[in-house]
Amino acid sequence: MTARDGRQASATAGRADETVGAPGSPATEEREGRPDDTVATVVRQWRAVHPDLDTAPMEIIGRINRCAALLQQAEDAPLRRAGLSRPEFDLLGALRRTGHELTPGELARETFSSGAAVTKRLKQLTERGLVERRGDTRDRRVAHVRLTDAGRDLVDGLLPEQLAYERSVLAGLASHGRDELAALLSELLGRLEGRAGALRL
Repeated sequence: MTARDGRQASATAGRADETVGAPGSPATEEREGRPDDTVATVVRQWRAVHPDLDTAPMEIIGRINRCAALLQQAEDAPLRRAGLSRPEFDLLGALRRTGHELTPGELARETFSSGAAVTKRLKQLTERGLVERRGDTRDRRVAHVRLTDAGRDLVDGLLPEQLAYERSVLAGLASHGRDELAALLSELLGRLEGRAGALRL
């Protein structure tokens, strides 16, 4: 290593230290008592590899993705015991919360799924006796889907368990913190849904 290389390496390390140790950065907040998490470790590793990149978005998006994965892993356990996948439960849930029949196309929009995927899931749910289909009297190409009594009972049995788990997860957050988090996530979701709508156009 030449003297010039050494000076450049020292300068780069100094900038990285300033970034990691800056007020409000993960490292500073951890030193101030906030517990570390997986994403904080990932961010530090990327900063070491690419000190010139702004990794701040990972602090939010990475944590949202990580939380979503862990929450779904836990919430899918009772679904698996009931012999359901998450997408199948989403279809049943859409029929239950809307309270009326839906066409496969409407179910696809409600669950953010493709038409082919919905058709496959409806076939499986119909075979299990959880939903039933009827043809449209005016257009044979259109089908209407509704829950059977067994399907409604299954959703009504699983939903309280899922809500109880979600309440336990959020119990450690202060009430105003939950309200603020809900508002921020609502704003972010609205932006993302608006962008997805624009892309579809």
